[in-house]
Amino acid sequence: MPKTIGIMGGLGPAATVDLFDKLVRATPAASDQDHLHIIIDNNPRIPNRNDAIEGKGPSPAPHLAESAQRLERAGADVIVMACNTAHYFQPEIEAAIRVPFLSMVDATVDETLKLKPVRVGVLAADGAARAGIYQRAFTARGVEPLMLGEADQRAFMALVYRVKSGDLGVAVRDGMLAHANSLIARGAQAIVAACTEVPLVLSPEMLSVPFVSSTDALVSRVLALALA
Repeated sequence: MPKTIGIMGGLGPAATVDLFDKLVRATPAASDQDHLHIIIDNNPRIPNRNDAIEGKGPSPAPHLAESAQRLERAGADVIVMACNTAHYFQPEIEAAIRVPFLSMVDATVDETLKLKPVRVGVLAADGAARAGIYQRAFTARGVEPLMLGEADQRAFMALVYRVKSGDLGVAVRDGMLAHANSLIARGAQAIVAACTEVPLVLSPEMLSVPFVSSTDALVSRVLALALA
């Protein structure tokens, strides 16, 4: 039987919907019964992970652990999370459950390495960038990560919060594209959407180099496991 997938969501809600939608669309199914059993715990009340990593707010770790436990009790065979930055707290999540936790970060790095890049442009939220989540992961695999400068990072985060508020308009898309192009101009051979809000406004056909969506990478990893 295919495995039951548990999604820790609400980080943010739109990114959770995007992950669920892409899982459904990517599943080879001829009827309802061919789709995966997916359980979603969409809890937007979890404390801000960016603030916590910067020491400006409470840790979301206990809430993330509780979310994972709820999914496990509900019958999830494997658990994933629709947020890159919250993977900073992955050790606390894994310590709270007995079922496997699939890392979005690992899936994204593995997918990017298929392109054999020397350097990649990483669009990541403040917490992930400050914690060096993707910088360490890529450097360990021999790839140079290019990050936004301080001023551009502030502008990028403003766009991320506009996406979270429901603004998917032209101005937000153009702004996100400009940040991606700035990394390409610095030598990025691929752009990595290391924030799940980015793929909501940025798509492969908009860029002159390959685009790796962390959401898409996780979808591929989940389906490979669930349908094995």
